[in-house]
This record gives sequence, structure tokens and C-alpha cells, in this order.
Amino acid sequence: MLAPGSRESRTLPTGVVRSPAAILVLLTALNLLNYVDRYVMAAVLPRVQDDLHLSNFLGGSLFTVFLIGYFATSPIFGALSDRAGTGARKRLLALGVSVWSVATVASGMVHGFVALVAARAVVGVGEASYATIAPTLIDDLAAPAKKGRWQAIFAAATPVGSALGFVVGGLVEHAHGWRAAFFVAGVPGMVLALLCLLIAEPPRVRDAAPLRIAASARTLLHIPLYRQGVLGFCAYTFAIGGFAYWAPKYLHARYGLEAGRASVDFGLITVAAGFVGTLAGGWLADAAIRRRARRRARIALEATEAEGEMARASLSVCALSAGLGAPLAAAAIAAPTPLGFFTCVAACEIALFLSSGPMNVAMLRSVPGGLRASAMALGIFAIHLLGDLWSPPLIGLVADHAPMMWAMMAVPLVFALAAFIWWRGAIGTSDRLT
Repeated sequence: MLAPGSRESRTLPTGVVRSPAAILVLLTALNLLNYVDRYVMAAVLPRVQDDLHLSNFLGGSLFTVFLIGYFATSPIFGALSDRAGTGARKRLLALGVSVWSVATVASGMVHGFVALVAARAVVGVGEASYATIAPTLIDDLAAPAKKGRWQAIFAAATPVGSALGFVVGGLVEHAHGWRAAFFVAGVPGMVLALLCLLIAEPPRVRDAAPLRIAASARTLLHIPLYRQGVLGFCAYTFAIGGFAYWAPKYLHARYGLEAGRASVDFGLITVAAGFVGTLAGGWLADAAIRRRARRRARIALEATEAEGEMARASLSVCALSAGLGAPLAAAAIAAPTPLGFFTCVAACEIALFLSSGPMNVAMLRSVPGGLRASAMALGIFAIHLLGDLWSPPLIGLVADHAPMMWAMMAVPLVFALAAFIWWRGAIGTSDRLT
């Protein structure tokens, strides 16, 4: 809570959009657009490779340069957000949405590999601002009993937006070429960025210390529960990033599906399965938190220990998610027909997206209140530096020299590793957030 009589506590939120539910809807819509922009590239990748004469390794590196811009700048936005007064976070959000939208449009205007690399890196910088700050606003707005569901609603935009990126990219590329797909993805963000400025931010805990990114990172990494959650998320992100990026190309290479159709079919499956899995994960997380709350009441835990219990309950759902997803991913990759692939992928994605909302809750509730934006930022930095920064180009490199099915089989193995790490975090004892 804010200190009584502090300047922040006396300042009333200003803005047109005041309803917490309306702010949740706006932020979720922007998150959906975020992932549309991100996965349009995967949808049109075969055509981009043909037009610019790129190998699989260079095609995979386009996602890597996006991630470098994304994770390298996220700690800066996290630290700025933790120290920003009420009203400042929405301006950072608007800036981020504007930057990624302009850079997405620029991606469709380039005529060489180097220029495309630069545009994708700038898309990552813009998305870093939004992805770091938006979950902290939702966490401030949601009641304790609803945090899992609200984060799940926000996270539901991840599979739906990713899927729409495949669908929109595939359809527009088929009708008008791959460049037009980036225009369709980027232009709406320029308009929606203005809506961020209308948000009435909730009063919040503000870290008044000087901006010290390295010191904040050291503090966070000394919290065992936070560290365990992020390590599991690194493995999960490695696997799901490589799988999502190469799935349309895998369908084209293994089963002979036309590239645009493969993107659309994969996207439609992801919309349905991801939406169901994400919302179910929020419900499961809230149920697990309620069970932990009853235990907390019996043994009278301190407040910081209670926050740790909430994080561990969320990690238990994450462990279930990756544990179920690993064998289903292997079955999809090994399926002899497209129908078998899509059937297994539907079940796999329902399982994998159970963790979308609970993972945000785990990261936010395993750290002190004044470091939550920095916790999101450091998490983003870590999961991409140690996760999907490497998986698309590595899978592409193996696929340049061996059957693509062999390259893709790394995915279920790493999902199993994520399940093990999260399970270890979920069964541990309560931690104070120090």
C-alpha cells in the first residue's frame, strides 16, 4: 500500500477509461494485436524466404533479432515503470504500441534482408514496453480472488493473437502477397495506441529508489521461488517458440500442404485450443490458490509467505501444463498424416496454454510489490535470452542438414524439462519475499 499522506496517495487517477473491466478489455485487445504482429512473420516465412533468397537458418534468425530488441530493452522499461508515478505507465504503453506498429508496417516495405532485420528488431523494442507494463496494471486492478482469472483473460490473447497472425498472414499473403500482411497487422496499432492515454491508472506501490537495473535484477534473482518459476519458463519458451515458428513450414515440408493453407489451418486450431486452455488454466489456478488459502488460514502464515503460497499454487498448474503437453507434442510431430498432426496439436495446445495466466501470477506474486514491473521485465529478458532466442535458428540449422522431424523432436524433450522445474518449485516450502 502507499504511505498515508504521500504525494502518490493524494493524487486521484485521471483518465476517461476508469472501469477496471474496461481497462482489462483494452489491454487484452492490445495484447491480441501484439501477438498478431509477432506471428505474421511465421505465417509468411516461406514466401519471404523465396523472395529474399534466405536459408532456413536465416529465416529462423528473423525471429531471433526480434527477440534481441524485445528482451534487451525490457529491463529498462521495467525499471522505469516501477519508479513511475501514477499516469506515467500509460504513456510508456502508448509509446510502445506506436513503435511496434510503425516497425511492423516498415517490415512490409523493405527490399533486403538487412533492412528487414532492423525493422524486426524495432518491433521487439516496442513490444517490450507493453509486455512489461500491462500485466502489472492488471495485477493492481484485480481483486486477490480474481487475479488468476484476470491474468488468464489477458493471456488468452496470446494464443488467439498468435493464431490470428497465422490466419491473417496466410489469407492476406495468398490474396495480396506477403508485404500486405504486415500492413494489415501494423496499421490498427497506430490507432489503438491513442487509447492507452485514456486509461485511469490505479494508485500503486512506487519504488522511489534511484534507477538501478542491475541491483533490482540481483535482488530478484536471490528470491528462490521467483528464480524457479523463471527457469521453468525459459525451458517452456524455448520449446513453444521453436514449435510455433516452424509449425507452418513443417506442415508444408512433411505433408506437402500449401504454405498459406498450412498457416491458416494451424492458426484456426490455435485459436480454439489456446482460448480453451488459457481460460481453463486461470480457473485451475484460482482453485489451487483457494486450496492454499485454506491451508494458510489454518497455519496463520505471514503476508509475504502467503504471497509465496499463491505463487506456488500457480506453478503447480504450470507443471501440469508442460507435463501434459510434452507427450502430446511428440505425438503431433510423429503423426503420419495431417489429420493426426492437427488432432494431437489441438490437445497439446489446450494443455500447454493452461500455464499462460498462472505463470504471470507466479512471477508477480513471488516478489515484493515495488519490484513487480522489474520482475516481469527480468522474466521477459531471461526467457528469451535462454529460450526462444535460440530455438528457431537451431531448429532451422538442424533442418538444413537432416529431416525436419528430427529437428522438431527437441520440442517435447524441453517441455518435459519445464514440467520438472516447475514441479520442483510448486512442492517447495513457503518463502518470504526478500
